[in-house]
Amino acid sequence: MPATSPDYELLKVLLQGLTVLVFAAGLFYTGLQFRHWRRAAYVSNFTKLVELQMQLRRMRVDDPSLARIYKHDVVDLQSDTEIREHFFNLMQLSVFEIVWFSHRMRQLPEDYFQSWVDRMKILEQEESFQKMIDDRKMKILHDEFQTYVRDMTAREVAKLKHSKPR
Repeated sequence: MPATSPDYELLKVLLQGLTVLVFAAGLFYTGLQFRHWRRAAYVSNFTKLVELQMQLRRMRVDDPSLARIYKHDVVDLQSDTEIREHFFNLMQLSVFEIVWFSHRMRQLPEDYFQSWVDRMKILEQEESFQKMIDDRKMKILHDEFQTYVRDMTAREVAKLKHSKPR
């Protein structure tokens, strides 16, 4: 049996090491891809649920009498116009909730999210939006999102009060 040279043995060890390294990198990359896929699926499922909820809200905007089926939903809402405004604002909030959640799950870039935040700051100045957000009626929202919007609205309202001349 011929003796192998030390260079040949070193080359074999290096190639085996390189093979193991490539295999480990492939497993790591596959894990990252799976993680991103799972996050995208999570955002997709969340979005679908919010969209279904928005369809129910849209029905109440289109036909305010449907809102009266659940008495709690219309407490303090006297007219069809108030009902429409309330549920229309909830629909707007639903779209922002999808944007917020997608951003939170790192599926949307910061600049796009910030453009939505800027738009919501304008909408929050509307009396009908403030009335809706201050209302204690049931709003099915992600708890962290509800806190986020309440805090953001409170800051915007405070800014408005301080900027008005007396």
